[in-house]
Amino acid sequence: MNIESPLLAHPLLVESLRPEVTIIVGILLLIIVPNLGNATVRIPMTQFRIPVFLGGERFRATSDPLVPGVISLFTLLLAMASSLMTFVEGAALSTVCISANGAIQQGCAGSSDYILRSDAFSRIFTSIFNFALLVGTAAMINRMPAKADAKAPHPDSSDSFRARAIRVLLNNRRQGDFHLLVLFVALGMSIVALSTNLFLLFVGLELASLAIYILVAFMKEETTSGEAATKYFLTGSVSSAITLYGMSLLYIWSGSATDYTSATLNLTGPQGLAATWGAMETLEPLAAIGFGMLLVGFGFKVSAVPFHFAAPDAYSGTSSPMASILATASKAMGFAALLRVLVVMTGPEFGSAAFWLPLIGILSVITMTWGNLAALSTENPKRMLAYSSVAHAGYLLAALAALGSGLASESTNELLITAVVFHLLVLAFFKSGAFLVLTMTEIRDDSSSIESLYGLGRRDPIIAVAMFVFMLALAGVPPLSGFLSKFLVIDGIISASTGSGSISATGAVAWLNSVHWIFWLAISMALNSALSLFYYLRIGQVMFFEKSKSILPLPDAPMIRITVILCLILTVIAGIGPFSQTLVDMATMAAQHLLKV
Repeated sequence: MNIESPLLAHPLLVESLRPEVTIIVGILLLIIVPNLGNATVRIPMTQFRIPVFLGGERFRATSDPLVPGVISLFTLLLAMASSLMTFVEGAALSTVCISANGAIQQGCAGSSDYILRSDAFSRIFTSIFNFALLVGTAAMINRMPAKADAKAPHPDSSDSFRARAIRVLLNNRRQGDFHLLVLFVALGMSIVALSTNLFLLFVGLELASLAIYILVAFMKEETTSGEAATKYFLTGSVSSAITLYGMSLLYIWSGSATDYTSATLNLTGPQGLAATWGAMETLEPLAAIGFGMLLVGFGFKVSAVPFHFAAPDAYSGTSSPMASILATASKAMGFAALLRVLVVMTGPEFGSAAFWLPLIGILSVITMTWGNLAALSTENPKRMLAYSSVAHAGYLLAALAALGSGLASESTNELLITAVVFHLLVLAFFKSGAFLVLTMTEIRDDSSSIESLYGLGRRDPIIAVAMFVFMLALAGVPPLSGFLSKFLVIDGIISASTGSGSISATGAVAWLNSVHWIFWLAISMALNSALSLFYYLRIGQVMFFEKSKSILPLPDAPMIRITVILCLILTVIAGIGPFSQTLVDMATMAAQHLLKV
């Protein structure tokens, strides 16, 4: 179907943007519902009053502290379901493009000058975002209690001043603010996934990032959250400024010297950045500098070395549910932006390497090695998981380097993108689950030390087993989903590089000398995965073989427990069986749609 019509009048508008419309409706509900009350307005010169419902004494039902959380959970659940519908519908029906001239087109046949594209690639990322946010939001219902008598890190009853100060924070207003910010994060991330225009992509990045900065500092009763948020905000602001400046350079570069009206930030189209980049005979300095600045900005989002230094402080200083969002949704957002730019704009032709190949390749090795070595040396579980996220960013950068080698066939490029998307998808299962276990420990104990996990196997065997499975998945132990995702990445890198080896080589050493250097990225990834086993297995050792310093059981926290069990089940079945094949097929479909842009 190849029909164009004005944007607002097109019947496909709401249908193609169902997840985003759902989130916007959820935002409006969070603004209106908790503020419903018995306010009235008097008609002038009469004694009659008309109810306006907004303001006054709030209704008991709508002022219940659980209401914002319920609205947020159902909104994210519906948005995720709407995103997943893309994979139920046919490829042509589910692909919709919105052009800069206000036209919307189904199937995108014959259209290339568009600024938003809803397809399998964008929808698998919105599914990842919404799932990660859903998990974190569900956990915060118990982590930020909706009732003053809920199990929470309250001070001793003898400290009446601090007790009153904390109880003030446990109310409906605070709940509403938190969940409203979460939905703004979801909306911003969705814009990033849909954008094929750099300016819109930047708007989405900033909408999500600004809300995240506030959420990192949201737990005011924790002394570390303010410092963590300040560091994260300052470094994020610098990276955003660099990103925006890089985009401005690319905008100037895309126009002619005499007519800047031809300049554009569209990635696609006959005069888009991708076409202009492909027309270059030699790399132009302005384009290289602008693109390099984009990489710096995206490097902060994915926590690549050396742009990672704010991540450990942010992860360890904020609440564990918020840290899970940073480690999964925020990282996936960065890689969605990277894939759009690297593949669509600067993807090399077969046989010619991208100019950014050495940079991404070196960054990947440094990132994965630094992340694992730093995780080995820390005693803070949340910092350990933060450095683990840095290492995982290195693994995915290795796959992107293989994409830029120009050695891979179209099928191998598809495999590499599939591996990246699948890894980000399953990472949301076991990384979120690990942070939720830490959420349960930090409600009553100090989670800043590994001692909070001592004897967890005796205090709560089910939660301890779940945590151990999450650690094994992060390490890439078969048959869990973490193994399958790492295997796909390594398989893609090897498939791209082994064809470069000389068939006349008479021995293994001679062949290794002749093979392209990206082959060693796969070796580095395997060695780093083995290295990571030391700190992942240490978590299991202290949980089952060390004596707990606390005799108190873990809190009931039903929402957290349910979510941990859900993440545990998904971690296992995403590695073996038909469900894993379904997820791989979804990631493959996303890769195919990205390569068609």
